[in-house]
Amino acid sequence: MPQASSLFTRFEFRLATQICYTRWMTRSPGKQRLMLRWFKRCADAGHAPARSLYGRVLLHRGISAREKSTGARYVLQAAQQGDCHAQFQAGRIYELGCSQYQPNIQHAVTWYARAGENGHCEAAERLAAAYRVGELGLPNDPLRAEEWQQRAQYLAEDVESGQLQTALVAH
Repeated sequence: MPQASSLFTRFEFRLATQICYTRWMTRSPGKQRLMLRWFKRCADAGHAPARSLYGRVLLHRGISAREKSTGARYVLQAAQQGDCHAQFQAGRIYELGCSQYQPNIQHAVTWYARAGENGHCEAAERLAAAYRVGELGLPNDPLRAEEWQQRAQYLAEDVESGQLQTALVAH
C-alpha cells in the first residue's frame, strides 16, 4: 500500500504544480491557500520536490519567523533527499543565515558543490565566483573558478537545449 500513496502523492504534486501556473488560480487568495495545502500534504508525505517547492515558498514568502524556519527545515530535508534546487537553497541558507540557522560557510560550500554536481547552474556559478575572488572561505583559485564556470555554462546550454526540444515536441 505505500506504493499507492506514493503514486497518489506524485500525482497530487504534479496536478498542483500544473494548476498553480494557470492564471485563474493565482488571482484568488483562497485558491492559493488550497494549493499550499496540497503542497504541504505532499511535502509531509516525504515527496522531495514538494518539500523543496513548499519550503522555498515558506522561506521566501512566509510572514512569521516560524514560517520561515519551517520552510528552511523543509528545504534542508529535500536537500538531503538529493533535490538540486533545495541543495542550492540550503547553500544560501548556510551562507546568509536564516532564523534558527546561523551562517556556516563550510556547510554552504558543501551544499553549493552538491547542487552544482547535480545540475544546478546557479550553484556552479556561485562557486565559480567564490573561487574567482576568494569568498566563502575558499582560496583564490582561477583554475577551479574556470572549472566551475565551464560546468555552469554546460548546464545552462543543457537547460536551453532541453527547453528548445520540449517546445519542438509540444508543437
